Amino acid sequence: MKKIVVAFMLACVSAFSANAQKYALIDMEYIFNNIPEYKAANEQIETKAKTWQDEIETVMKQVQDMYKAYQNSQNLTAEARNQQEESILKKEKEAQDLRQKYFGQDGEMMKLQELLIKPIEDNIYEAVKAISLEQDYKMVIDRASDRAIIFASPDIDISDQVLQRLGYSK
Repeated sequence: MKKIVVAFMLACVSAFSANAQKYALIDMEYIFNNIPEYKAANEQIETKAKTWQDEIETVMKQVQDMYKAYQNSQNLTAEARNQQEESILKKEKEAQDLRQKYFGQDGEMMKLQELLIKPIEDNIYEAVKAISLEQDYKMVIDRASDRAIIFASPDIDISDQVLQRLGYSK
């Protein structure tokens, strides 16, 4: 009877392991940090963003100066005060429009990221896809974006393989 139970258990374990699916992990943060083009693209984006932010802050400083001048000019006619209020509002709108133009959903920042970062991401995706097909991985999980992974064996991390596929040997 014991032999039958042991044989049955072995058969069950074999059946489950036969259906086990292979999976791997990558660390996108690690991969990005080891791609010089990504670092250069990020620096270029940060430089542009600072330039745009400085431009917006310059306009906002003009708004503040205009508002202070408005507050200090108490002996103006009602018409002159209305004109000042309108020019302050117009300048505030200019700052808001600049912010939207540069940092909005379809702004220059998004376009620049699309132009500089997306091709790098696409290359990484293609490398991961090729490795997955070659090594029969059913799923590849990004360790950097999934903080739910508490522990994973380093031997299932294929980040270095991805870098090698992209031409960045470690």
